[in-house]
Amino acid sequence: MNFGNVVTAMVTPFQENEMIDYQQVRALITHLINNGTDSIVVSGTTGESPTLTTEEKIELFRFSVKEADGRIPVIAGTGSNNTAESIALTKEAEKAGVDGIMLVVPYYNKPSQAGMIAHFEAIAASTSLPIMLYNIPGRSGVSLHLETIIHLAKVPNIVSLKDASGDVIHMSHVCTRMPDDFSLYCGDDGLTLPALSVGAVGVVSVASHVIGSDLQKMVQSFKEGNIKQAQSLHYELLPIMEALFAAPSPAPVKAALEMRGVPVGSVRLPLLPLTEEERTTLATFLK
Repeated sequence: MNFGNVVTAMVTPFQENEMIDYQQVRALITHLINNGTDSIVVSGTTGESPTLTTEEKIELFRFSVKEADGRIPVIAGTGSNNTAESIALTKEAEKAGVDGIMLVVPYYNKPSQAGMIAHFEAIAASTSLPIMLYNIPGRSGVSLHLETIIHLAKVPNIVSLKDASGDVIHMSHVCTRMPDDFSLYCGDDGLTLPALSVGAVGVVSVASHVIGSDLQKMVQSFKEGNIKQAQSLHYELLPIMEALFAAPSPAPVKAALEMRGVPVGSVRLPLLPLTEEERTTLATFLK
């Protein structure tokens, strides 16, 4: 499965009453397609999946598939720290017509590497869809070890890894040990270019909501061998990437979208919207 160069971890638009704003979901998908996004992740971390109900996630999958209308792949975030619930949600996502699944490393309960292998193999066996694993030790409290990734890459429909470990050396080892049909995506916007240099094929991005076309140009420049241009874009975009994570995500990127004329509402508790001071600082970087 080719997810493209720039995969956007899509925010979930909310109305003032915190219900999902489907009209803005439609507008956001069109905005992303028009601005460099190759595929979207629905109900991931940036989509505030911990605060979405199962029913909301399923409806969001259905709606996003309908609105994408085959223009870009839709990847459903169905991973959790409950294997049975992840399997049930994965089956519903497949029924909804999504193109792929993203499975985060089980968080909070801290399984062993053997436990994570059993968890992911059980979910993979429940679906025919291609699966992207999601390693994010800063949030999950556990990390996929290299040998665990090598083992899971042998599962036919586990085809990719989003690595948000922040460890480019770890990414290097993954890229040197993986089969040719297994891909690695950088999970940290600011590390996109370093990750490409060691073998990543693209980025699963938050910043692409705002600078998607620039990110796409940077990735393409690197792949075409225009390293100087890729470096120049990296240096230019890095301050914006950092500004979009100056407060707990996705509050900054939701504020940035509003500033860019794509209103997606606020965040659900326990997250908070940006303060006026934070908004002013973000606006300075965006300008």
